[in-house]
Amino acid sequence: LIGTSASERPAAPVCWAPPPSVPQHPFLCLLFFASSLPMISLGITGGIGSGKSAAVARLAAKPGVRTLLADGLAKRLMQEDAALRADLIAAFGPQTYDAAGRLNRAWLAHQVFGDDTRLAQLNALVHPRVRAAFLDARAEAEADGVRLYVYEAALLFETDAGQHLDAVAVVDAPAETRIARVLARDGVTRAQVEARMQHQLAPETLRARADYVLHNGGTLDALHAQVDALYARLLDAATTEEGREDAAV
Repeated sequence: LIGTSASERPAAPVCWAPPPSVPQHPFLCLLFFASSLPMISLGITGGIGSGKSAAVARLAAKPGVRTLLADGLAKRLMQEDAALRADLIAAFGPQTYDAAGRLNRAWLAHQVFGDDTRLAQLNALVHPRVRAAFLDARAEAEADGVRLYVYEAALLFETDAGQHLDAVAVVDAPAETRIARVLARDGVTRAQVEARMQHQLAPETLRARADYVLHNGGTLDALHAQVDALYARLLDAATTEEGREDAAV
């Protein structure tokens, strides 16, 4: 209600309708109103080297935001989910885990690199578990009163996670910029980066399917400015929509 005059503001107890147990005080009613706002879920995706992590890190530092990274979730499940571990060993051999029981990422990457059939087999084992864990985490965030839930996934559209999100933002950058970033970050060859890019949706496809596009071909400050604007827009839209629903009751 910031920006409205006193005459335009409805009486707090009428507008926000707190339960009888809540004292009829405007400040307490405001707290009740804030806690009842709906959660917005946002997907963040983009090609390798586009800057997804930088966008998510910026959002994670803001009030009311909870984030989940699909890559980290997948790694945790591959390490801790006993049924998934057994399936991976059956599919890719005992070398999938080392003598200490840790996931042998180099071995697994070698098994699927350049082999679309083996890669599809790995994805068929991992992605359903990641999706289920993502949905559980999303429900938990909503129950906890999180305002903005952010899910970052490189294969967000490919795994149909978008259908469980209110909006999707794509982080976009020129191909050469992305390649240069990954070369500097991962110490891999250009051919390896290009091979990974070929297994992702084309940038034009990502942009066409996105609700929002964050352009990250420039400075980090420029990306942060776009992320800040998106955060404000999403929360403002949610608050406005809640106000419309209250008015219709």
